[in-house]
Amino acid sequence: MSLYDDAVLVLKEYGDQPELRDVYLEHLSAHPDGMYKPCQAGHLTSSALVIDPSRGRVLLTLHKKLGMWLQMGGHCEAGDATLEEAALREAREESGIETGLTLLPGGPVRLDRHPIPAPCHWHLDVQYAALAPADAVAEISDESLDLRWFAYDEVAGVADTSVVRLLENTLRRL
Repeated sequence: MSLYDDAVLVLKEYGDQPELRDVYLEHLSAHPDGMYKPCQAGHLTSSALVIDPSRGRVLLTLHKKLGMWLQMGGHCEAGDATLEEAALREAREESGIETGLTLLPGGPVRLDRHPIPAPCHWHLDVQYAALAPADAVAEISDESLDLRWFAYDEVAGVADTSVVRLLENTLRRL
């Protein structure tokens, strides 16, 4: 199964946000290259909110280009077999937590479509949650300006509504 096929299957099985889910599926139907960055009409991305439930905290990265506190995530790559694999790869790369991250069961936690600067127009983000072990040690990557753990109740004060909604949905699923 290709990454494209996996994405279609994951989205068809995703039960929330039906209107937005259909936008993603329509996009993929119209753009067979819609999984990857070169698709200028927009492309899917995969991300993961790294969460440590034992300590009531989440790990956010201060995005280098956007200057915003966000979950770990980014573009799908040719070696990614599934959206889940892409989300975990991004979480490991950007958090520096090499072992012990596991995705919260049940598939994506949320979808978020947001505009990006030209030449592309849209990121269609498929958002997961990654559970970190209690002893996880984060290490900043060259993709970030900063990397920091935040208590659940601090997230709304530093991040945008997309990250806040992702955290809310994650906590409901825990």
